[in-house]
Amino acid sequence: MKYSTNYILYPRNKALERALENSLGRLGDEWVKAATPDTKVPVLDNFLCTRGNYEQHRFSVRIYESLREALEATLTDQYHVQEPLAWAETQNQLGNILAALGQQRRDAELFERAIQCFGMALEEFTQESAPLEWAATQYNLGTANQALGRLIEVTKPFNAAVDAYTNALLIWTRDAFPEDWLFTMHQLGDTFHAFGKLLKGNRQLQKSVVAYKNALAVLDADNYALELTATHNNRAAVLHHLGESEENPDRLKEAINSYELALTVSMEQQLPIHVSVLCRVNKTTAQNVLAELTNDTELAEEVADEYEVIIECFSHALQPLCLRHCEEQMSKARSMALTNTLSR
Repeated sequence: MKYSTNYILYPRNKALERALENSLGRLGDEWVKAATPDTKVPVLDNFLCTRGNYEQHRFSVRIYESLREALEATLTDQYHVQEPLAWAETQNQLGNILAALGQQRRDAELFERAIQCFGMALEEFTQESAPLEWAATQYNLGTANQALGRLIEVTKPFNAAVDAYTNALLIWTRDAFPEDWLFTMHQLGDTFHAFGKLLKGNRQLQKSVVAYKNALAVLDADNYALELTATHNNRAAVLHHLGESEENPDRLKEAINSYELALTVSMEQQLPIHVSVLCRVNKTTAQNVLAELTNDTELAEEVADEYEVIIECFSHALQPLCLRHCEEQMSKARSMALTNTLSR
């Protein structure tokens, strides 16, 4: 089974932001200034919200390496003995920064080191003695494993990610910790989707749809505009792939509706224009699959016209590979419509 290309969106990584914020003091005042990104000249970033789980927008990535060195220097045996909980929290901070470096450099070894850090933190943060810290560390462990699984495309990290997120939900219940619960549900959705694509397994994809649906029960546009957009879009991406796998037009129609909801939220909440355009590209790709599956000439012509509009009006907001995808899909839709017309 070869799935068509669609694009998922990643919510902001609050755990990484907290790790950076709480560890900056170790570098001195001059680094606080260096950590602030330059926003004087606005630069269009068509990769925002698409890079991966370890993207953050509050701090400059230039400080990662210096923070890593500073944190590693503090993690002595003496520190562990004297302040075990502070040592464990430092391991958490270091793990997030190592994972951010791993994503930046596409380095599996850095992700594995991050996972080791979270494992060491869990030696001190137990479910019984420090439940909230234990849940947060389990979440971090899940996110690092999910990112590693995406990078090296093997099943073991995805299994570990599911186990870790499930552990976090033992503490982060919907009623007691709704925000943490919804972020965990979203990450479970992302994990099951990537896992299902790797296995070519509908069961994992179906679990992904359920996890995203759970997150949608808590999200609202006013407080979580990006997260709501991402969840609608990513749920649609799973339904899109399920529809292809099952050759099920109804799944594809449901995906198209979910992409439309993501597009609506992103536009109403004035998210970066490329986010809206990606949702629109995804929706049109799903319509192209539906047209092919149902042999719908009229829909194929509409899809080709829509891609032409996207390319002419929004090429400035598209990533280069996405622009090429649109051109290929437009050509495919035009060819399909022409073939169907000639065969009548």
